[in-house]
Amino acid sequence: MTSDLDVILSEGESFKVEFKKSPDKELPSEVCAFANASGGRIYIGIDDDCTVFGTDVSNIARSRIQDTVNKIEPRIQVDIDIIDNSIIVITVPEGTQKPYCCSQGFYLRSGPNSQKLDRNSIIEFFHNEEKIRYDEIVRNDLPITKRFNEASYKRYVKRAKISEVLDTEAILTNLNSAVQIDGKLYFTNAGALFFRTNDEDVLFRHAGVVCALFKGIDKAYVLDAKELNGDIISNVDDAIVFLKKHLRMSFKIEGLKRENVLELPEDALREAVVNAVIHRNYYEKGSRVMIEIYDDRVDIVSPGGVCKGITKNNFGKVSITRNSVLASMFYRIGYIEQMGTGIKRMKEAAKAANVSEPLFDFSAFFKVTFKRNGLKTTYHQSVQSPTDQQLVATSDRKRMVISFLEEHGQAKSKDIVQVTGLSDSRVRALLRCMARDGSIKKVGDNRFALYVLTK
Repeated sequence: MTSDLDVILSEGESFKVEFKKSPDKELPSEVCAFANASGGRIYIGIDDDCTVFGTDVSNIARSRIQDTVNKIEPRIQVDIDIIDNSIIVITVPEGTQKPYCCSQGFYLRSGPNSQKLDRNSIIEFFHNEEKIRYDEIVRNDLPITKRFNEASYKRYVKRAKISEVLDTEAILTNLNSAVQIDGKLYFTNAGALFFRTNDEDVLFRHAGVVCALFKGIDKAYVLDAKELNGDIISNVDDAIVFLKKHLRMSFKIEGLKRENVLELPEDALREAVVNAVIHRNYYEKGSRVMIEIYDDRVDIVSPGGVCKGITKNNFGKVSITRNSVLASMFYRIGYIEQMGTGIKRMKEAAKAANVSEPLFDFSAFFKVTFKRNGLKTTYHQSVQSPTDQQLVATSDRKRMVISFLEEHGQAKSKDIVQVTGLSDSRVRALLRCMARDGSIKKVGDNRFALYVLTK
C-alpha cells in the first residue's frame, strides 16, 4: 500500500482530497463539505504539508469517528478504511439529500478547502442544487388585483378545457399560479409568467425569448431580430411564427389540397422551444432563451444547462423537471405530452421528415441544433388550372388567419403578415376579402385597426 500512499502524497490536497493530522473538531465540517460537493476522501494521520505522522487505527478510534459522522444531518453513509497500517481513510460520497450540516453550520468544498456558507451562500447553494424551485416562489410584490391579465387567463382556461364552475381565485390556486396570504392573492412566479400584465416589466425581462436571423454561419451580420416579452405561451407561439417566417417552405398540391412543408419539422421545433422555456434556469438573470437561424442550422439555446441529475448516459431516458409547475401547465394545454418524452419526440419528428436528427449540447447552456438541408421551394402538383391554384392558396391563408384569431382573439395586419409570410399589400387584400365574405370583421380606423372573428 506504500506505493499508493506515495502517489497520494505526491498529488497533495485537492478538491477531492483532505489531509488531517488527527480527527479533530473540524472533522464533521470536512465531511459535510465533501457531501455537499462531489464527495471525496479524508486521510487522517497526514499533516497539511504532506508529513506522515500516522494515527490510532484501533476499532475504538474508528468507532469514535463513526459517532462523529453520525451527528451530521441528514445521516450520510461513509466508508472508514485503513492504509499502510497507520492511516485512516474516510470516503465520503456525494450526498443525495443535500444540504448537509453539522453543529458548526453548513460547509461546501471549494478547491482544496472547505468553506462555511453564510446566509447568501446558502440561498445560492439551494438554487444551484434546485432545492428551491423558481416557479413555486410566491411573489409578494405581485398582487393579483394589480397585475392580472384576464385575456391571457381566459385563453389559457379555454385551451386547458378547465370548467369555470370554480371562481378565478380557486382555479389560479389549484394551478399553483397564486397563493393567498392574509386575505390577499399573490402570483407565484409560474402564475406571473402566464398571467401577469406586461407593462415592460423589468422583473421578468430575463424570461423573454430573443429570435434572430443571421447571414452566414456566425453572428457577424443580423438580418432580422425580435424580442418576445409577452406571456410565456405567446412567447412560444411567436417564436414559432418567427421560425416559419424565415425557414424555407415547400409545398405539394394534390387535387384541390395544398400541404405546406417546412424545411424542418414544426413539431420538433415547437418541442425544442417549449422545452427551452420550461426547463431553463430562471435564476440566471443575465441571459434569455435564444432562437438563432443561420444558413446551415437552427440553434435553440436555453440558459442553465440540463437539470441536475441528468447525465449523458440517462439523457432522454429519465424525466427530471426543473420547473414542475410550468411543465404541468403546458401539459394541460397540450404543448407537451408525457413528461420526459420531448427528446424522443424531436428525434422521431426529424426522422419522419427525413431530416438530420437534432444535436444536443449541454454545458452552462442547453442547445438543440437542427441542421438545415438546403431545401429549395418546390412544387408537386396534379394538373390544375391557375384559377384552382389561386383558390387553394387563398383558402389556405384564410384558414391560417382564422386559426390565429381563434388562439389570440384579435390581430393587427402586421400580425397576419408574420403568420402568412405575405407582403403588406397582399395581406390587406386578403383581409378585405375575408371581411366581405363575413368570416372576420374590422374594428377601429385604418391606423389602429384590429381584426376579429365574426361571431
